[in-house]
Amino acid sequence: MSIWMQAYLTPSAQAVKFAIKTSLAMLLALYLALWFDLDRPYWALISAAFLQIRPMSGMVIEKGLCQIGGTFVGAVVGIAILGLFAQARIPALTTLTLWVMLCVYGSSLLRNNFSYGCIMGAVTAMLVVVIASSQPGNAFDIAVARLSEIGLGAICATLVSALLWPVRVKEHLAREADKAINQAFVHADQRLAATQDLEALQTSLTASLESLSLLEGDSQAARYEDPNGAGRIRATHVLTRRALRFLALLAALHQILQEHGDRIGSDIKALAGAIGKGFHEAKHVEGVTGARRKLQDLRRQAHGYKDASLDPLQRRLLFGLQEALGHALVMLDAREAIAHPGDKQLRAGALSWHRDRLSALLNAGRAGIVFACLATFWIQAHWSNGQVAMLMGTLFSAIFATRDNPVAMASMFFKGMVAAIPTAFLFGHVLLSQASGFPLFAMLVITPLFIGLLGAGEPRLMGYCLSFTIFNILLTMPSNGMDFSLDHFINRALAVIIGLSVVMMGFRLVPGLGATLRRRRLIHAISSDLQRIGQPSVQEAEANFSGHMVDRILQLAKHDDTLPEDQRHLFMLGLNGLDVGRVCLRLRYRFDNAPAPVQRAQREVVATLAQAYEDSANGKQPVGIAQAGQALKEAIEAHGDPRANRSELLEGLMERLALILERQAKVMAGQTSPEVKTRAGEAHA
Repeated sequence: MSIWMQAYLTPSAQAVKFAIKTSLAMLLALYLALWFDLDRPYWALISAAFLQIRPMSGMVIEKGLCQIGGTFVGAVVGIAILGLFAQARIPALTTLTLWVMLCVYGSSLLRNNFSYGCIMGAVTAMLVVVIASSQPGNAFDIAVARLSEIGLGAICATLVSALLWPVRVKEHLAREADKAINQAFVHADQRLAATQDLEALQTSLTASLESLSLLEGDSQAARYEDPNGAGRIRATHVLTRRALRFLALLAALHQILQEHGDRIGSDIKALAGAIGKGFHEAKHVEGVTGARRKLQDLRRQAHGYKDASLDPLQRRLLFGLQEALGHALVMLDAREAIAHPGDKQLRAGALSWHRDRLSALLNAGRAGIVFACLATFWIQAHWSNGQVAMLMGTLFSAIFATRDNPVAMASMFFKGMVAAIPTAFLFGHVLLSQASGFPLFAMLVITPLFIGLLGAGEPRLMGYCLSFTIFNILLTMPSNGMDFSLDHFINRALAVIIGLSVVMMGFRLVPGLGATLRRRRLIHAISSDLQRIGQPSVQEAEANFSGHMVDRILQLAKHDDTLPEDQRHLFMLGLNGLDVGRVCLRLRYRFDNAPAPVQRAQREVVATLAQAYEDSANGKQPVGIAQAGQALKEAIEAHGDPRANRSELLEGLMERLALILERQAKVMAGQTSPEVKTRAGEAHA
């Protein structure tokens, strides 16, 4: 069957529950809004619908708070604009345009529900200014009504989410943690087996990183569910940090095994293969305890390997295998702490996220252009429904701006809107005009909404079906004093079409940053973070660097998907940058409290590695790595830890990094043949 037939003929239990819960939340909001005789009850419906998109109890509470907070700030700003420019429409709309741009800029830099709060601030200010422009004295009443409608929808959504088939954020975090760890273990098996299957490597790595990114974004909502929420958040931070170190280390070990296998003894190769197989088996072991026992056995086997004849690179590989197992055990501890935070106390600060301010400025400028065009049209046409078109432009130019493909998203919503016009006319105009009593009224209003929500339970249809639901509400606008005239309905439909059409034109005429520019900015951002990694405290440096790299590697992976197979080396840049940063952080953890000469030598190594990464990413051969490593080795022997094995491990580490960055420079400079490029891309992607 097609995806549409599956969604409606054989819907999943989760999709049915989602449709029922959201429909009940909207019905409750509609009943109370009509009972309280609010001016625009449909805003309560839209509020309840948006909050139920991810119907986890903690997520609904957090989104509701952000929604109400953004609405309150937007209402205050709208009143202030009217207070300053009550009799001057052009200055008022100009100031409002700047506010909309500021909100979209903030939305582009923030995450999840806080981004949504910024959008609500822009929409509310726009509504207050536009609706009250003819009667500035009513601005306060309009702002209060808007807050009441949004707050009512949020309360209804929260109650239904908590009482009917409640879904907890903690359960969602546990599932995503399982996915992240399992995919990381699959990736470890592939890496340690020195596979050349590019697609399999990229699939497992991307799946693990996407789950980690989702974990970090959603974990903050756990604080609203129970007192253990803070412990789950800390455990999530630990899991993300360790998983990133784990994945970066695996990429480095893979290169050594694949490209320098002639220098690695058969015994160590066999050990690496056995550990990789052990990771794969641990993925299938039921429960964290069984998986931990499996990895502990492998760790004892790795630590038990003794051979005095190993050279520095071989010793570094062996130590890397031991280190990978250590990271994996901590990841399992973090997974257990997410499910049972009281049993394990893990400490970790929050991660920072990559923020592209140029992209945010572009989004803000595009939203400002869209709003200015619609505002000009509204003024020139003297059209009362122009405010609906302005609402569409403000809301969707902000929402779509943060998507990977805003043009495709806008097109999807446009199709859903077109499908909503006949159903809204039939149910919300023809049939609803004959309804008497709330039960029949509610049944006619909710029928098309339930149809849309049932389809929205299928993630691949979410864009079409959610827009179908929202536009049915906007085209019907249920209230106590509805106007069922045909011309009123046509005017609303035209306003919705015009508003969304201008948004689509805005994204086509003012596109986002091009793929080449985005790639260059991501590489420059990685280089800049490596340069700054020695400046703040080591804990702050790790939080900043690790958080930034999750986003960057995912973006580089998406860009790689658009390239021919022999040019997929952007993943290599991301993983190598993560590996170099991990090494720099490790050196800081070890030597930040060492004697002054050792600290100076360590800082020189960090600066040299950062510069070497930037040079190699630009196609230049890195220089000075061996010399900086030798200087640190001598400083350690003179003032720090004189143990020989530590010196050999440091020497092997510097050699490994030099080999990685030399290969990266060759690939980026195009000095290797296409066949070697392909192999290099497979080794790192």
